[in-house]
Amino acid sequence: MILVTGGLGFIGRQTTRALLDLGESCVVAQRGGGGVPEDFAGDRLVVEQVDVVDRAALLEIGTRQEITGIVHLAGSVPWPPGAYEPVDGARRSVESLLNVFEAAREWKVARVGVASTIGVYGGVGAGLMREDVALPMTAGHAIPAFKKIGELVGDYLADTAGFEVVNYRIGAIWGPRGRAASPFIAAPQLVHAAVRGVPPDLSALPGPAYLDDGSDLCYVKDCGRAIARLQLADRLNHRTYNVASGRLTTNREVVAAIEKVLGTRFDLPEGHGPVPDVYLDITRLHEGTGYLPEYDTERAVADYADWLRSGHDR
Repeated sequence: MILVTGGLGFIGRQTTRALLDLGESCVVAQRGGGGVPEDFAGDRLVVEQVDVVDRAALLEIGTRQEITGIVHLAGSVPWPPGAYEPVDGARRSVESLLNVFEAAREWKVARVGVASTIGVYGGVGAGLMREDVALPMTAGHAIPAFKKIGELVGDYLADTAGFEVVNYRIGAIWGPRGRAASPFIAAPQLVHAAVRGVPPDLSALPGPAYLDDGSDLCYVKDCGRAIARLQLADRLNHRTYNVASGRLTTNREVVAAIEKVLGTRFDLPEGHGPVPDVYLDITRLHEGTGYLPEYDTERAVADYADWLRSGHDR
């Protein structure tokens, strides 16, 4: 039985679904109340209401459930700005991670997967990034800063605590239940605007969205499948895996897909902004699990639009 922290969130929900589809049973740890969601009715799923910052409550899960593996996706970064007092936010981030690792040791699980981010490659340059590239010790944003801390702590404990730790360097994920007003990519807001028939509001981005700006856009359903495969693989030869599409997707491609699939045309400015384009090599992921993305840009736009049209607002 796999414990998925944040297992009913954006990426977590698709990871939980993928684990269930692969024959696993899951325990979902979530801060909010509520039982098993309707779309999981009849599945091998248990929902535990717990905040991973609460060490005792987290460890208590192991007295009720036989946990064999952990996928740690719950938000554990002091972000967005102002959400926490800085020192308290940093403490919560580190303590939640250490609590998960302590639970893994106490429950004698074999493997713990921990969410990291494409943002750790910031400062390296542009282009294709492989997991073995040397990373700078600095970070310009709270998310990659604390993800780097998590990777270092995980690497240390993997050598000393008796369980395997796998870092997921997750690309630019989009799709159902993601934030429309993403501060990193334009694609979600463009699809929302097309479905609603309104101009896109890209004010959450740090600057204008140019047609030639790009990132490693990975549809959330593909991301969930990749993480599930990493958790259930019989053997992994590395501690760190890029979880992404493995290609650069530009705003130009997204705009063209929206026009083709939904019939809506958006005119973004020509050119390229100051942020370097980064995309992730997924050779390790493919060789270790057989994973390949199933959603190209057009299929992702169509699926996301169908989901929004079915009455969802995110």
